[in-house]
Amino acid sequence: MLKCRTVWRKLAPLARASSTVCRQNARRAGLNNGRLPACVPAAQMSTAPAGGGRENQLYILLVGATCVGGAIYAYQTVKGDSQRYQDRIDEISSRPVKKLGEEPAVTQSEPPAVPKAAPSPEGPSLPAPDAEIPTPIETAEPPPGDASAASHKASSHTPYLLIGGGTASFAAARSIRARDPGARVLIVTDESVPPYMRPPLSKELWFSDDPSVTETLRFKQWNGKERSIYFQPPSFYINAEELESAENGGVAVLTGRKVVHMDVRGNKIKLDDDTEISYDKCLIATGGVPRNLQVLERAGEEVMKRTTLFRKVEDFKSLDKVSRNVKSITIIGGGFLGSELACALGRRSTESDLEVIQMYPEKGNMGKVLPEYLSNWTTEKVKKEGVKIISEALVKSVVSKDDKLEIQLKDGRLVKTDHIVAAVGLEPNVDLAKSAGLEVDSDFGGFRVNAELQARANIWVAGDAACFYDIRLGRRRVEHHDHAVVSGRLAGENMTGANKPYWHQSMFWSDLGPDVGYEAIGIVDSSLPTVGVFAKATAKDTPKAATEESGTGIRSESETEHTASSPVASSAPSPTDVQHKDEYGKGVIFYLRDKVVVGIILWNVFNRMPIARKIIKDGEEHTDLNEVAKLFNIHDD
Repeated sequence: MLKCRTVWRKLAPLARASSTVCRQNARRAGLNNGRLPACVPAAQMSTAPAGGGRENQLYILLVGATCVGGAIYAYQTVKGDSQRYQDRIDEISSRPVKKLGEEPAVTQSEPPAVPKAAPSPEGPSLPAPDAEIPTPIETAEPPPGDASAASHKASSHTPYLLIGGGTASFAAARSIRARDPGARVLIVTDESVPPYMRPPLSKELWFSDDPSVTETLRFKQWNGKERSIYFQPPSFYINAEELESAENGGVAVLTGRKVVHMDVRGNKIKLDDDTEISYDKCLIATGGVPRNLQVLERAGEEVMKRTTLFRKVEDFKSLDKVSRNVKSITIIGGGFLGSELACALGRRSTESDLEVIQMYPEKGNMGKVLPEYLSNWTTEKVKKEGVKIISEALVKSVVSKDDKLEIQLKDGRLVKTDHIVAAVGLEPNVDLAKSAGLEVDSDFGGFRVNAELQARANIWVAGDAACFYDIRLGRRRVEHHDHAVVSGRLAGENMTGANKPYWHQSMFWSDLGPDVGYEAIGIVDSSLPTVGVFAKATAKDTPKAATEESGTGIRSESETEHTASSPVASSAPSPTDVQHKDEYGKGVIFYLRDKVVVGIILWNVFNRMPIARKIIKDGEEHTDLNEVAKLFNIHDD
């Protein structure tokens, strides 16, 4: 039809001209015969004087071509409608017929209580958008590891593909569904269970009194409330094979499958079973893998069999079993994970004959994060939890001998143990970078993304694997729960067309049992100059008391209840700089770069993170940080 129109537009002026010439010739012929005909029949056009015959032929040809073109268009239109009608009839007839008395099918959809996605972090006037993903709905259904919770097969195409089954992927799925209620979202994970939160694996689960905690994966929070580590029960998800035909869309999880190849140009992936799945938009949230010490890798298979690289649910189950069947466990690493596991296992050692050893190359616990005086104080706290500390320890070799693992240190010390836990950091999982042709940051690792967390036009990255640009602190890569929540949520919004930049300063927290905890934001590096302001702690200045007061288990949940637009300073006298005493009950530690605060730790000070976030966002030089510390009201009882 378009071709016919084009031809007509080109030949229409010629047709009008030839028609006019024909009428003029006919008029002249009538005048020459002494009469004006009342009507000139079309057949008399051929009787016009010489010179008008060619135009008449063109006119007739044009009219004929138009008629033929119209007939062809009409035929094709009718034929196409008939084919579409037949296809529709075939589709309807292929549907299964419901038998008499059969129960009606229940369409899987979002639970009615699904909250709206929180606003994306893009302005100081908004509440801090790092609220935890809603608490799982409590049901009496089987554990999410059950076959009903997920599947091992999927349809060949999905509009939204999320690679990775962690916090970032789940946050993105919720965000996509909030903005596009009919969206079909497929999560592909190499784990055997649906998405879950990782922090309790090294914290609360170890303090559970339930002997079946490794099966239920339920725990009591510091505030006494019980919850599951899974974000949602099995009924929340739909079967991956039924995702494409789901009338209202939904979220499906394909478990036990690893993406081994990514074709960016073809918009498709290949799984480890050679299955190919195409997508419209894709999120890479592959997280990271635990680092291992080269000395352990070279030690041989027997040593590695008795070594745990702690990261997943299966690692928690395995280490829990080991801790109940051996006499000695040695944790290598003095960072967040190593110190948390040391305190957790140390508590267990008081109930059994388990010996818990923690060794690290620094002088004290979390020596790369805390200033030296606070690191030393923390080390004494860890010792009181029943942990034997070996500081300034560099592992030279590990051998299996006489049913023991012998750890030889470079300074000559020898440590014998039954099991080793390596907690020496995380490597971002960028295995797909090569096949996908995506850029990996050479300094921080991870996929380089823009401010909207995009790596390509239809590919986003969130969580531990994303190396993003921080408008205040420069390019960074963050490995914490809060960052996974917020970056995943923002990526999901942008996958549905929001086009919002990532301006959020994520926080993180660590607990050394129910009595000592801290929250931090920004760059917290012990190599930076620090200023600490401390006060005497009270009974309510503990993680347990903080969660009891706020009613939340994951402390970042409570941040949505606070804003930092107009902080009110304490009326107490101005505190002085930290004095190196033996007690640091609660306080604020400022980390400086070029006299500007770039990081803050709130030591046993809770629910004040929006204030810390605003201080870093302002990026101002402060002449007296004692006055700034008053904003946190640490001297109020």
